[in-house]
This record gives sequence, structure tokens and C-alpha cells, in this order.
Amino acid sequence: MVVEHMGTDEKTTASRDAPCRLLIADDQPHILEALRLLLKPEGYQLEMVRTPTLALEALAHESFDGVLIDLNYTRDTTSGQEGLDLVARVKEMDAQLPIVVMTAWGNIDIAVEAMRRGAGDFIQKPWENARLLSILRTQMELHRSQKRTQWLEAENRILRITGVPDFIASALSMRPVVEAMARVGPSDANVLITGEHGTGKEVVAQTLHRLSSRAERTLVAVNTGALPEGTFESELFGHVKGAFTDARTDRIGRFELASGGTLFLDEIANIPVRQQAKLLRVLETGEMERVGSSKTQTVNVRMLSATNADLRTECAAGRFREDLLFRLNTVEISLPPLRERREDIAALTGHFLARYAARYRRAILGLEPAALQLMLHYGWPGNVRELDHTIERAVLMARGDRIEAADLGLNAQRVAAQSLDEMSLETVEAILIRKALARTGGNVSHAADALGLSRGALYRRIEKYGL
Repeated sequence: MVVEHMGTDEKTTASRDAPCRLLIADDQPHILEALRLLLKPEGYQLEMVRTPTLALEALAHESFDGVLIDLNYTRDTTSGQEGLDLVARVKEMDAQLPIVVMTAWGNIDIAVEAMRRGAGDFIQKPWENARLLSILRTQMELHRSQKRTQWLEAENRILRITGVPDFIASALSMRPVVEAMARVGPSDANVLITGEHGTGKEVVAQTLHRLSSRAERTLVAVNTGALPEGTFESELFGHVKGAFTDARTDRIGRFELASGGTLFLDEIANIPVRQQAKLLRVLETGEMERVGSSKTQTVNVRMLSATNADLRTECAAGRFREDLLFRLNTVEISLPPLRERREDIAALTGHFLARYAARYRRAILGLEPAALQLMLHYGWPGNVRELDHTIERAVLMARGDRIEAADLGLNAQRVAAQSLDEMSLETVEAILIRKALARTGGNVSHAADALGLSRGALYRRIEKYGL
């Protein structure tokens, strides 16, 4: 396998955002070399393989913006069948990936068949350089535009359906969350929401409920970690009068209250093991009995649950039932901590600032630049919840119409000496890249030199972190 990485020259890149990653498959070395000489100076990052098998292996392990493939290989040099089969396989792996096919034996029938199987365009060898570059540029731009459009559609769909701006998620690390919510929200699938304390798991649950067909019905939220084991069954399933000493009247449980709607169980990992079997039964059959009653009732709930624990580790340790986990996580949505989505800090700050300024009737116009910088470099161990409380305090403590760094109540020394063990590798890398770009006035080549990276490597990181 031949891998070519983009150089550090200042030639026009294949994309304004970052270099396009292009997979090329052809069995002839001189063709690969000709394409390398043509495309590398145009800013493409190239990976070259000589068989359909190696092309599929590369696609299985790496991400590409497009594929340029020959239709004829060593097994058969005239029919184009190997290439056509490869087109179909590529589309099975990634239906949106643009494919351009080429062959020295091109005819209209092969071109039509390649397009039918999913190719975006077709070119015959020997090619015209200008035409090939134009085709590739068009396909790459369409692909990236489509990806951006899908992301915006998913985000806008959530806001449009819920009608609330509480769910702020512009950071690159939040894209999988938004896309998953847009897909599974309208369904009745059980969803397990995972993430550290304070990352916004309840907000995700509320948004999923608003996206669903049950939006007009009740969302019942229960903090299972706060339920004593002795009252767990009564709280979830209800009880009848006389079922135990303090059962002076009949009581409806949370499952009945949520029937027809959504039940959200927070801190699900804290449910005692012997109670997990009873919860599993309701999820499997939709049937339950109130404590003290022999009458079976049927309930219809959509189950959302959340935890900051690793349930697979809990299962391995015997503290959580594996069959219950399978029932809960038809789909799992994992929320990144705030330190891994720093691009959202400013928007979240604005959202909380507007809320608390209105609540406490304070004419706060915004933050001083030093205050915002302090927030952007703080570690936020309490995540979005800590940010929420910090802004509330700052609104109350601000002496003027703008929040100053001192109003935040954050330890400036701790921010300055933020220990690396509290940050992910991605967070540290994003901070260093941001600083390098600031020092060089946004000059990517100079920033890359300062960081010891190639320009292509820096472009990939800029795109990754949304800088």
C-alpha cells in the first residue's frame, strides 16, 4: 500500500476547510504515479492501493472524502466487472461517499452501469488533467456540502420540533449526539444516556421526549439513586392500601403515571440488584403489579435511562444485570464532558446569562473579555451544571453591567495551572493549536511549523476540533 501525504507548499488546496482525503485504486504503478504527480500539488492527501481488496480494507479502517477507482484489474482487463463490483461494495460501506470511476476501455454501457451502482462520475483513460481535476473538485465539494447540510438539518430539526433553544451543541464532539437524537428521537426505542455528572443527560432525555410521538403525553423523571431500597417498588410500581404499615391509601407508581408517555430513570446504575429483575420484567412484558396487589396491569412506556457509571464494568462485577443492560440500551448516546466541547462554552454562557439576568432582573449586557478567557481555559470538573451555577452566581455578584473575571468565583491560579491529568489529549491539542493560530495571525503554515506538524496534519486537526 502506498500512502502519500500532502506537502507544506502554499499551493491551492482541494478544499477551503481542510485537504480532501482521496483513495485511489488502480493496478498499474505508472497510473498511480501520474495521479500522484497531478493531485498532490493540488492539496489532496492520497492513499493508493493496487487491488479492490486493499481498497475495501482501507475503507474499513480509515475515513475518506472520495474514491477514484479503475474498473479493470489483473483478473479481467476488459469487462470492468471487478471495478463495478467494487463500486457496489463501496456504496454498501458508505452510501454517501463520492466515487469517480476510470477505465481505458470505457464505453457508454460501462459508464451507465457504474452510475447505476452508485458512481458519481466517469472518466476515460487517458484523461484530460483539467477535466479530472474538475470532476474530483465537484464531487468533493458536493460531499462536504452534503455532510454539513445533514448536520445542520439534524440540529435544526431538534430545535424545530422541541421549540426550545436549551439544547446547545455546535461543537464537533457533539455531532454524533445530535445525529443520534435526530434519528432515534421519533422512535419508541429505549435509550441509555451516558456521561459524567453535569453533562446534560436530563436535557437530552427531555429533548428525546419532545421529538417523539409521545410528546403530548407525560414525561416522568425519577432519580433512582435517591430512592431507598425499601420504597423502590412502591415508588415505581405503586401500592394498594394496607400493603405495608404506612400504606394508608392506594398509590399510583411512576410506571402507571408515565403510561402512554416516557419514563426517565436517572442514575440507573444505583438500582439494587434484587430490584433489577422486577424492572426487567416490566420492560420485557409491559406487565406489573402494585405492591400488595395480585392484579396484573399493563403499561406502555418509552424508557430513557441515564448513568455516569460504566454499566459493562458493573455487569462484569455482578452489580448490574447484563440482560437488563441489553433492554435499556437499544441505542446508547454518550455525552462528552464540557472540557471536550469548549466551542460551546460561549453559547452556553450566553444562554444561562439571559436566563438569570431575566430571573433576577439584572441588566447584564455580557462578559468582559478576561472573564470569557478565564472560562474557556477552566477545566469545568462539574461540566455544564457547574457552568450554569457559575453564571447564576456571577449575575448576582456583578457590580456593573458586565461580568468580570472576579465575579465568576473561579480560582484563577487553578485555571493557569490546570493539571494535564484533568484534560484529554484532544483538549490539550486543541488548546495548543488555538494558541499557535492566534500567535501567527491565523497563518496555517507558520502555525504548523511552530507545532512541528505538516500543513496537512494541522488542517486535519483544525477540521476535527472545529477551530
